[in-house]
Amino acid sequence: MSGGVPELVIEAGRAERHYWRDLWRYRELLYFLAWRDVKVRYKQTLIGVAWVVLRPLLIMAVLTVVFHHIASLGKDSPVPYALLVFTGLLPWQFFSAAFADSGNSLVGNAQMISKVYFPRIIIPISSVLAGLVDFLVTLLLLIPLMAWFGHWPGWQMLLLPAFLILGVLITLGAGIGLAALNVRYRDVRFVIPFVVQIGLYLSPVGFSAAEIPDKWRWLFDLNPIVGIIEGFRWCLLGGVYPISGGALLSSLMFAVVLLLFGIRYFRRVEKTFADVI
Repeated sequence: MSGGVPELVIEAGRAERHYWRDLWRYRELLYFLAWRDVKVRYKQTLIGVAWVVLRPLLIMAVLTVVFHHIASLGKDSPVPYALLVFTGLLPWQFFSAAFADSGNSLVGNAQMISKVYFPRIIIPISSVLAGLVDFLVTLLLLIPLMAWFGHWPGWQMLLLPAFLILGVLITLGAGIGLAALNVRYRDVRFVIPFVVQIGLYLSPVGFSAAEIPDKWRWLFDLNPIVGIIEGFRWCLLGGVYPISGGALLSSLMFAVVLLLFGIRYFRRVEKTFADVI
């Protein structure tokens, strides 16, 4: 180092050996990209940040009408059905938005990838962090809803961060792998909305998992989001709705498998991003 200017060392294979150290060194870029995504998402919308509040309320109203009043599900629900829907919507909305955004994140930042070096995995991670900001804002909305219905969480609320971390790990693994896949196969971007839309009906967002017949419950529990949604409901509704051990085990296994394989595939093809993007 001379005159306070850091020395640039060019060495074959150096980036590979110091990849995770570089990820920490570029943490400010990670924060910047996450905050940029949050600002851009609502900067040009008609009602701005208020959309974060209105969107889940509107979806909650629609799902309550469809599943409760039309399909007659949850007639014996021990809590107001709107709360059942909203507590399922919280983790699902985070997962679906962060999954879609991270899956398209590399293609959306093609110019940055082709011009400068930094650990590319920062980009899909920043999309997940941006989704966490929306999640926290929506979580605050639960306070006036619970006050309105007169239903408050119990000690189970203390375990909510654990289920949130589990949801983040699943989202990161799926998003990182999908982002890398989307660079090579651009038609993946058409699959993402389809997966999100189908997943909404295959997950217990607008209904309780207890509505699923016992003979199909094992198949239903293979959906890794089921354990997360059940965990959120258990924490936020005072343990009224129990957690299926099979669903929780599935979520834990998918979190590990998706994260390991997602990162491994991403690192294997990362060196080709600048050439094919």
